[in-house]
Parts: sequence; C-alpha cells; structure tokens
Amino acid sequence: MLKILLAPFAFLYGRVVAIRNWMFDNGILPSVSYDFPVICVGNITVGGTGKTPFTEYLIRLLLPQKKVGVLSRGYKRSTSGFVLSTKYSKASEIGDEPCQIKRKFPEVVLAVDANRRRGIQKMREREQPEVFLLDDAYQHRYVKPGLSILLIDYNRLVTEDSLLPLGQLREPVRYMNRANIVVVNKCPATITPMELRIIKKKLSLYPYQTLYYSSIAYGDCVPVFAESPLTGEMLRPEALHQGEYAVLCVTGIASPKPFESYISSFAKIAKSLNFGDHHSFTKGDISSIEKEFKSISSPNKIILTTEKDAVRLQENPFLSDELKKVICCIPLTVRFLGGEESFNKQILEYVGKN
Repeated sequence: MLKILLAPFAFLYGRVVAIRNWMFDNGILPSVSYDFPVICVGNITVGGTGKTPFTEYLIRLLLPQKKVGVLSRGYKRSTSGFVLSTKYSKASEIGDEPCQIKRKFPEVVLAVDANRRRGIQKMREREQPEVFLLDDAYQHRYVKPGLSILLIDYNRLVTEDSLLPLGQLREPVRYMNRANIVVVNKCPATITPMELRIIKKKLSLYPYQTLYYSSIAYGDCVPVFAESPLTGEMLRPEALHQGEYAVLCVTGIASPKPFESYISSFAKIAKSLNFGDHHSFTKGDISSIEKEFKSISSPNKIILTTEKDAVRLQENPFLSDELKKVICCIPLTVRFLGGEESFNKQILEYVGKN
C-alpha cells in the first residue's frame, strides 16, 4: 500500500530531475568546465556508498605528485558560504567527513562551499591546488568535471532501486551515463567472477565507461581520545577476540550493518546503538550510550565507532572522562578487486594530460 501511495511522488520527482538534466544538457542552465584537472566523486543514491574512503584513496594516489584540493558541501555544518579549513577546523564548522579528511591529510587544501564554482575559484585564488577532488558533486551540474567517478553500493544496486521517496535513487538510472568511471563498492572479498559478470550485465554501461569493483577494508582500532590507556597491540581484532572483549557499537552513519557485522566477527559480545547519518550527539544521547555501556557485564569492554563519528565525538562537551578512555574508532580503506593498476593509471593519465 505504501508503495502505491509513494509511486506518484516518485514519478513527479523523476520528471523534475529529468527536466533539470535536460536544461543542463542543452545549455539552458550553465555548466562550467576548467583547463585544470577536476575529478568528481559521487553517487545517484542517498548516502552510504563509501565516498569518503574513496576520496581518501584518490588523495593517497595523487599527493606524492600534486597539490591536491578537496571541495565538499560540508553537510550539516553550522557555518555557511565558503570556508577554507585549517588544522584547527572543527566538524561543526566544516562537516564531519571534511574534518576527518583534513585531520588525516593536513597537507591537503580542503574547503567547503555549497556553490562549487565559487569554491573552486576561491581555492585557486588562495592556495592554487593543481588538481581538485569534488566530494559528492555528481548532481552539482553547474560544474562540469573533467573526470566523473560514480560509486554504486554492491548491497543496493541502482538497477534494483527506485526513485525517491519510493526508493533511494536521487536520479533515474539512465543518468549513470555522465560517469567516466563506475565503481561497484563494498563488494564482499569472496565475490565470484560469475557474480561480477552478472553485475556488469545488469549495469549495461556504455563503451566509454570503465567498470571497477572494490571492497571496504577495516584497519586496527584506534583510540579517539589521547587520555585512553588502550594501546595498538591491545586493539588489534585478534587481541580483542582473545581478551574476550565486549563491544558497544555506536554509529551515526547511513548504512551501519556492514560495520556491525565486522565487529560481530571478532567481539565476544556486541551491542549496537544506531543514530541518523551525521548525527550530532546530544546530552541525552551520551547518557543513553553511557547507560548501555554500563549494562554490559563483561570486565573487558570498549566502545567502537566510525571515523566520521569520532570527529564529532571529539568535540562533544557531554562525554565523561571515563567514557573517553574506552572510545575507539576503526578506519576504513578501499581495496580494488583486481584492476587497481588500471584504475590508478587512468586517474594519473587524466591528471597528467590536464
């Protein structure tokens, strides 16, 4: 019944998106291109495709050779307009994901601006990056990137989804045609060649588009606060397993299930508290976390969260000193399932030619 009720709204939404794209395609709405490398990383679904780890992969690839600029909208920040980040920037000022990137890569020129054209111009004037990475800008068509990378979640293929509000699609599937590179991310490491061929057939890409597959790799746990007595050796998954640690998983992300499943693979006891994506933890939320943590009877117990949740928790004024000692995060990286050298070559050749 709900699908029937939402179907007309999804149809109307699709028409509006189609008209907007038609206006860009025919020059009625202006789209600006540049004579320097601009790479867009985005998706056509709402959240949860791994854009931040993928942007970090590109940063690692490009930083040894180029001065890299990252431009994001800065979702749920308290500021407005253009903000050029510094090492002192807070998640509340520039957004949790940009803050995460800046802290991991302080040498990157990072700014936030909902107006990507203005953001690029101001970054060029002030810092002169040699290559720009536009985070979550696939729908921001006022800028025409030189190379567009579209991420698709393996667990929610776009070909099996529906438009908002009926499903999670921001655009109809046919608008995948703007991407030069399509990456099916979050694939299981055990995926078979047959399944890869089935996905490729379902996506039915154009000859000018290159398809890659990748998975998410979890690193060792890292203390979020300096006052934590936990060490690296203690926080390896095998050490946590042998020590029979109980884990409270606290997340404010779009798709927490893969993260929870990974923790369950090594934790003797695993409980979860999930909040909305980019959630700002209130005093009541922290009380709930503390209460849930205290309810775990195990003598060995910690709280595990994601990197982007960690940058918000670091600024939270309601955390007790005791809670700070047990909060750790797990970093994520992207691993290609074959084709990594080809992908790297494609990116570096584009940047080199431009």
